[in-house]
Amino acid sequence: MAKGAKRTHRRGGRGRLRLLWAVGILGIAVYLYYRPIASYLETRNDLGTSRTEVESLHLVRAELELRLVSTTSLGSLEREARRINYVKPGERLFVVKGIPAWRQARSAGNRP
Repeated sequence: MAKGAKRTHRRGGRGRLRLLWAVGILGIAVYLYYRPIASYLETRNDLGTSRTEVESLHLVRAELELRLVSTTSLGSLEREARRINYVKPGERLFVVKGIPAWRQARSAGNRP
């Protein structure tokens, strides 16, 4: 009976050693794969952020293209030129000052 007990003890020792080796190998594999997996997840997150930014930039570009089309029309160019006091050949430019004071005096004179 003593021989059977020794064999069971040795088998238990080999099983523990195998388990220890398996845990060790698994620990090394986890250690070696941690950095690449963390890098992958960070890159994936950055990609999502970049895609969102690209979509917003596409919207801004579309708005700017619409503004470009609307500002290159003759009517808008003429309005902008008149806003900065340009006149057509043959026209005279009159600058009227004191309009707010005139409006105030007019509204005060109309009151009963």
